[in-house]
Amino acid sequence: MASDHRTLNPKASQETLISLLQLDPSPIDNASLYEKDLPPLPEEDQESSSYSTRHTPTSSTSALGLSGSGHGPIYYLSRIQRYSSYTFSFFAGLHVANTAVFPLVYQSVPYSEPFLLMARELYQTPFTEPLLVALPVVAHVTSGIAIRLLRRRQNLKRYGGETPGMWALHHSKSPHQKHSIKIWPPLTYISVSGYIFVGLLASHVGMNRILPLVVDGDSSNIGLQFVSHGFARHPLPPWIAYSLLLSVGVGHMVWGWAKWLNLTPPANWKKITFDKQLRKRRRRAWWGIQAVSLSLAALWAAGGLGIVARAGPAEGWLATVYDNIYVAVGH
Repeated sequence: MASDHRTLNPKASQETLISLLQLDPSPIDNASLYEKDLPPLPEEDQESSSYSTRHTPTSSTSALGLSGSGHGPIYYLSRIQRYSSYTFSFFAGLHVANTAVFPLVYQSVPYSEPFLLMARELYQTPFTEPLLVALPVVAHVTSGIAIRLLRRRQNLKRYGGETPGMWALHHSKSPHQKHSIKIWPPLTYISVSGYIFVGLLASHVGMNRILPLVVDGDSSNIGLQFVSHGFARHPLPPWIAYSLLLSVGVGHMVWGWAKWLNLTPPANWKKITFDKQLRKRRRRAWWGIQAVSLSLAALWAAGGLGIVARAGPAEGWLATVYDNIYVAVGH
């Protein structure tokens, strides 16, 4: 009997192992209790550790985050995403001043046009335009997408993405099973507005920078009068395009800066009921960021849409140049 008992144990152990691997996951009744993020992986925990624990006086590369002491790719991608936004913010500040502040102060497009031409000497040269505009935008977008993909891969590791149970979960038709485990990281309002802003910015660059080069062979004549001429020809499409560009762009940049400064409340701050003081502070933070966004958007709209858009069409040979460009896109 003893020998029979010894021969049954390995077989039973193997059967138990196979059954555990092949068992389909069952839905959880209270799935909302288990939807919070899991603790960070070891490499993430190292990345989020305080600066003081990593800094050594004898190493200058540690202060720059370039020592390579346990930092994963998300660490460096996050810094690329952050510092690229600093560079683009410098360009955006100049652009807001030229297209909104100066027209609002002088109440005239012809008087404001020289400031735009002077600013172009800073950000529209063969060296500075890729450095201040193109490269930061590409780095910001690609690093953000790469971070999402890496987060997804880490979530798969946490939940055992290579096991048959996870394969069955992904191919299951039950909505309860798919809702219980979130493989993709949450898509925040900042991320959504960023993707929309990229599309709007690409169309803006194509209309004001690339199309004049294709049609006229030069974009040096493109300025505030080109925008006002487009509004005078057919006002509805420019109003829609610039309103979206202004609102989405300002919202994304203001909320993005608030995120870098650790001022944004968490996404689920409205669900906090046990700590009224914490909920109150986060509500004030949310309204404060919204107030800054609305104020900056109102300033840009007052100068860009209130002055530039209502300046009327251009005259003479410049009007002919602008008409040829707008006709090329059916406007």
